[in-house]
Amino acid sequence: MPPSIIPSILLVDGYNIIGAWPCLKTTRDDAGLEAARGELVEAITNYSAFQGYETQIVFDAQYQNTASKRETITDFLTVHYTDFGQTADTYIEKACAGLRHQIAQCLIYRVIVATSDRAQQLMVQGYGAEWLSAQQLCGEVDSTVCQMRHRYQPHKQSKRRFLANAIDANSRQKLAQLRMGL
Repeated sequence: MPPSIIPSILLVDGYNIIGAWPCLKTTRDDAGLEAARGELVEAITNYSAFQGYETQIVFDAQYQNTASKRETITDFLTVHYTDFGQTADTYIEKACAGLRHQIAQCLIYRVIVATSDRAQQLMVQGYGAEWLSAQQLCGEVDSTVCQMRHRYQPHKQSKRRFLANAIDANSRQKLAQLRMGL
């Protein structure tokens, strides 16, 4: 889907999604949190570009004594690490509150928050944002991957389209002889 003139913004609660997607939980448990974050960013990068969303993936830095950090991955995707003591929930809620006026002025088409945190879902809806559960986002990402494969892979015609291609060489030779009248 091409990006619209009026952008839609997707805010993703990163650790909430990692904890909810079985494939990311497995990666986190086997290879560590950094690998799971990388997989999530990769999946959301393709999804955001295909959907035309401006996306922010937000990770808590609540228990780490670090300053906030922002990484630009693509034109469509940035990754945010919150300040020390700040949760992804509060970051996302503040973002929704700030974007509420832009929605009212039609500068933004829609704001979508991806999280399975029910309290956060209710909070962001109060600011006019939509929400997706982690499972819904997973389904949409999987569906988008299938759509991308279907749209961008060349369609090859089957070599087995004709009967002659579906039979062995010996049978093909006998049919050729019959056709020639031999």
